[in-house]
Amino acid sequence: MDLGLRDRSVIVTGASRGIGRAIAEAFAAEGARVTIVARTEADVEAAASALRAAHPGAAVHPVTADVTDAADAARIIEAARSAHGGVDVLVNNAGGAVRDGSVEEKWDGSFGLNVTATVRLMELAKPLLVASGQGAVINIASIYGREYGPGAAPQYSGTKAAEIAMSKAYALAWAPEGVRVNSVAPGSIAFEGGSWGRRLEQDPEGMAKFIADYIPGGRFGRAEEVAATVAFLASPRASWILGACVNVDGGQSRSGI
Repeated sequence: MDLGLRDRSVIVTGASRGIGRAIAEAFAAEGARVTIVARTEADVEAAASALRAAHPGAAVHPVTADVTDAADAARIIEAARSAHGGVDVLVNNAGGAVRDGSVEEKWDGSFGLNVTATVRLMELAKPLLVASGQGAVINIASIYGREYGPGAAPQYSGTKAAEIAMSKAYALAWAPEGVRVNSVAPGSIAFEGGSWGRRLEQDPEGMAKFIADYIPGGRFGRAEEVAATVAFLASPRASWILGACVNVDGGQSRSGI
């Protein structure tokens, strides 16, 4: 299916591996012009090279940046504008939990990564998203931002919940200006180098029990399945989807909110 994303300028943060890398791949496959962002130069350059090799002719621009740094955030938006002429789609995938330090360090750091950094990039990109005429923002949250998750750090669940709520509020505020904002809540997604991928290798029996207890779909999700949802939400085919939080979880979540 042609999603109508050819030549659209797309930013994907946290794009050197896992879900972010798969999202960048999905947009490159659709012919979009992709700016990929990660903190480590070698990783983001390697990801860009791999995307170009897989999709000859793809316009992929790597940016080494820390999304929690205000100056870096401004540089990300400017890099996409300079390389690709504007910003049509912003995918805020970078996120996680700060697990070490004091209570304030863990909570403030997690909020800064999952909410403040996301909002900052949205606000910086807004003029270009409005100018696009079809601007779209997709924020990658988690089903553990909607309900309790076994083993999830409280600061992760709490700030992912804030990310979902913030995305809904921005969706309603920006809709009159022609920018659609949605979020995606992945369940447990396994990929090489990721936490669930490592657990599968280290404790296959425990993970088999986890799947039996918590995932009706009978397996861990794949990064490509999240990416396909994100690409659709960014596309004109999702023009009437606004302010949604879409679960991609094989039935793992129980929450009805």
